[in-house]
Amino acid sequence: MRYPNIPVDRPHPDADEFVAMLLGRAPQRRTPLVEYLVDETVMRPIVEDLLGMAWPRAVSDRETMERYLDVFIEFWLRLGYDFVRFEIGLPFASALLYAADTAPSGKDRAWVDEHHGAIMTWADFEAYEWPQLDKFDFHPFEYVNGHLPDGMGLMACHGGGIFEHLSWIMSLEGLSLALYETPELVQAVADRIGELMLGFYKHLVQLDRLIVVFPGDDMGFRSGTLIHPSALRRYCLPWHKRFAQIAHDSGRPYFLHSCGNVASIMSDLIEEVGIDGKHSYEDVIRPVQDFQAEYGDRIAVLGGLDLNLLSSGTEDDVRRHTRFLIETCGGRGRYAIGSGNSIPSYVPVQNYLAMLDETHRCNSVS
Repeated sequence: MRYPNIPVDRPHPDADEFVAMLLGRAPQRRTPLVEYLVDETVMRPIVEDLLGMAWPRAVSDRETMERYLDVFIEFWLRLGYDFVRFEIGLPFASALLYAADTAPSGKDRAWVDEHHGAIMTWADFEAYEWPQLDKFDFHPFEYVNGHLPDGMGLMACHGGGIFEHLSWIMSLEGLSLALYETPELVQAVADRIGELMLGFYKHLVQLDRLIVVFPGDDMGFRSGTLIHPSALRRYCLPWHKRFAQIAHDSGRPYFLHSCGNVASIMSDLIEEVGIDGKHSYEDVIRPVQDFQAEYGDRIAVLGGLDLNLLSSGTEDDVRRHTRFLIETCGGRGRYAIGSGNSIPSYVPVQNYLAMLDETHRCNSVS
């Protein structure tokens, strides 16, 4: 099956309209695209085969980084997005485990050791080498910001959220024990991470093409939050509130990607933190259309095409569900179509393209 609507021959991104529609400040005359991340394994064949561009060689210095970013920007533009989403973050050290990727990425897959953290005791805390904000290179953000085509915006964030870094540095098991045995250590680690991230966001909002602060912080799993909601309210959500305030003070909305079942803290996220949009949904937890029916009059709803369908369904399955979400959620407004999570290496390229192509088709006939 071909994709007659992509790549977009004459893209006309409109980041201002994108934001206005999602905040309910303008009628939703189309259903815009949104995505959190697209794995390079999926990006590369699209860049080479569909866009006819050479995939940049490995990034080793500023010059090769800029070549990569040029291709990165073109990818988002020619597939019909109104923005480029980009993230990197401070190098917080954590214990990692590695194994060969079972998906066709050709790389090792890394995950955090959930049993043994870099900080388990006060002695570990004192010895930990915290990253230094004044030594962080913001050039990649600045380069993207300065090379966006007319009409495009930048959605950016610190890579990794406050809870994620807390649980990665301490390990999930170590954090769980420390919540009961040494809560003051948890507070100290969270506050150190939070202060560094706060400085990061104060720098980020100085970028003039930034349209949305859009961080990820996976706080849940299938049936609930990874730690007790009260612990999230004490150690993590106050920092999200401060990050959101930085975004709001600069005139930008604050969208949040958080995987898993976070129903127990949704009212906190909306009323206390002040998020303007929510991303990441799984049909087995709560389908996006049901979430939107409850919260869509208060915040933007982003994505929601279930990753199981994207990774194992047919192109026709993907197209049908794309149309359903556009008609249902897009019809209600304050909605952008995209995956329920991201586009990882195991999503077939043709299914990702089918979602994009069907979205453009629906928008052109609406």
